[in-house]
Amino acid sequence: MLLARVEGSIVATRKHESLEGWRLLICQPLSASGESEGTPVVAIDPHGAGMHQTVIVTSDGMASRNVVGDAKSPVRMMISGVVDEPSGEAAS
Repeated sequence: MLLARVEGSIVATRKHESLEGWRLLICQPLSASGESEGTPVVAIDPHGAGMHQTVIVTSDGMASRNVVGDAKSPVRMMISGVVDEPSGEAAS
């Protein structure tokens, strides 16, 4: 899993049938200090993440294929959660 920031979305006129109806988001991996780190990844979004939100991305292909309902889907990356409190401190 990795921490990332949503930087945009992808519109695909042709894609694998298992990805029909799924939002594809560009996610920029982040370092522990919140700085951009590494190459952006494309992930499906079952949670409705918004632009510039911090998210948790999993590269567990089997879990992603289970979510789309196709064991032969090429999907690998999936947003598994949206971070509400990036500093780790709960709001008072």
